[in-house]
Amino acid sequence: MNPPVAPATGGGRIRTPLPFPTAAKPAVADTQLRANLHRATRTIRAKRARVVDEVPDWEALRDAGSAIKADVQRRLPELLEQFEASATAAGATVHWARDAAEACRIVVALTRAAGADEVVKVKSMATQEIELNEALEAAGIAAYETDLAELIVQLGDDTPSHILVPAIHYNRAQIREIFQRRMADAPADLSDEPAALAEAARAHLRRRFLSARVAVSGANFAVADTGTLVVVESEGNGRMCLTLPETLISVVGVEKLLPTFTDLEVFLQLLPRSSTGERMNPYTSMWTGVTPGDGPQDVHIVLVDNGRSAVLADPVGRPALSCIRCSACLNVCPVYERAGGHAYGSVYPGPIGAILSPQLTGVADNASLPYASTLCGACYDVCPVKINIPEILVHLRQQAPHPPAERATMRVLSWVMRSPRRWAAALRLARAGAGPLGAYRERRTGARTLRRLPWPASAWTRSRDLPLPAPQTFREWWGKQ
Repeated sequence: MNPPVAPATGGGRIRTPLPFPTAAKPAVADTQLRANLHRATRTIRAKRARVVDEVPDWEALRDAGSAIKADVQRRLPELLEQFEASATAAGATVHWARDAAEACRIVVALTRAAGADEVVKVKSMATQEIELNEALEAAGIAAYETDLAELIVQLGDDTPSHILVPAIHYNRAQIREIFQRRMADAPADLSDEPAALAEAARAHLRRRFLSARVAVSGANFAVADTGTLVVVESEGNGRMCLTLPETLISVVGVEKLLPTFTDLEVFLQLLPRSSTGERMNPYTSMWTGVTPGDGPQDVHIVLVDNGRSAVLADPVGRPALSCIRCSACLNVCPVYERAGGHAYGSVYPGPIGAILSPQLTGVADNASLPYASTLCGACYDVCPVKINIPEILVHLRQQAPHPPAERATMRVLSWVMRSPRRWAAALRLARAGAGPLGAYRERRTGARTLRRLPWPASAWTRSRDLPLPAPQTFREWWGKQ
């Protein structure tokens, strides 16, 4: 089947975001959530800074990564066809899915064809996006997450709150309770010591690995010229899934392509440093089709669009497809640290989710996400592939639906601000009108602000003060000096 050439609509699990700011689920206290986020992000930031400082050509690596991803976006149909030819020649079967529903149907059909009623899964954002676990469950197929944090979230009937550390919002006592309640083979005397919890999960998963006939993975990278898929991970569970089962199904977003195998040199330096603050990943697995007598003998690759063609069609927004899911932007974002991942209502939280989710499923359905930012630019500074997230946020804000009153107000303000004379006159008028009130408030409270206004202005003062015009402008003050 030929690769998609027309924009496709998304259909994955991009939930309706909650108002900002908000915390995680009610069972998790705000204080715990924020303490966990602060501790974890601070630790990862420090580790990242140390290993990045060791690389003398770090900025050149970022430039190279950005250029490679831009080249992929320019030549995506061509590279997809090249990847399909290379993977097929190596013994894999390539499937094409325009949206989440089609991708899920393909995976369900392949699992049934293998005669399996359960699958083991490698941690994958793409399978979360298309709601694969839910589709498998509806088809009577059990899906078992094998990443420790994803396992915790799955057993807790929860959703991830971070790209890299999905269970960051839990403490170890809660994890112990989840294991004892949902893991039938957990020791009766299980303690909440991290080593004991990890050992319980390891014993539980080992039985899954040895009995599973089908595994499902994503891919961090897909190499066009060789047909190779790459998964990087820290625990070894991925290696077990990728080698033991007879059938391997990999669900891969079309943007994951790299043109050549040598391009991996750049990204295998950028990704571990930006994600876990390590020089290299503990486990880097690569496989190309089928190797007789070694590993899975029935290998399938499902290439998923699910809105990516629509993103590609927007020259300002398309750099979001360069994301390598390192989560560096989450770890520096002041909004994410206060609100937590669940507040974004998306499988992709943080700054990258604020620009990717609206583009995949429509800005109107995620209208609040482009505003979930202070535009401080910290995310742009740390992005290993130099995605200008603030620029895309502003671009998406312009596309978001706005009430008629807001649009009319902005048109008037635009007309006033286009003329220095009109702007100066408006400032004089505002100062004259607010002068007595400003002086009164300054005497009463020490600040020229209003704390409460009637509707509709109450929508502003509900969460912030309204500053009144200063007695003089900076230009007037400067002229007197």
